[in-house]
Amino acid sequence: QVHLVESGGGLVQAGGSLRLSCAASITGFRINHMGWYRQAPGKQRELVATITTSDSTNYADSVKGRFTISRDNAKNTVDLQMNSLKPEDTAVYYCNAKVIKVVLGREYDYWGQGTQVTVSS
Repeated sequence: QVHLVESGGGLVQAGGSLRLSCAASITGFRINHMGWYRQAPGKQRELVATITTSDSTNYADSVKGRFTISRDNAKNTVDLQMNSLKPEDTAVYYCNAKVIKVVLGREYDYWGQGTQVTVSS
């Protein structure tokens, strides 16, 4: 089983910071890539940042230099430090994990329930 739980969302003024955390509870799976996605009202879900097990990272152009993704492989957690927040960062943020079911060797995508981030002007 795979269960992802996000935390750390909230309301912050423009220029402020928030730190999101995602804890993965896994049984019978091996976690590969992890990442954060977001979905703003009226828009499709988009990639924010991803990180591999070897700590190779990828960021959306809109957040480069402001957001930092990190993970703890031993604890199965992934964090997103968000600095210099802008109103356009307002969205529901979702934790994502690409996992391998050990018995079958097949990859699956799992998503957290989402956490709201609201940045006021």
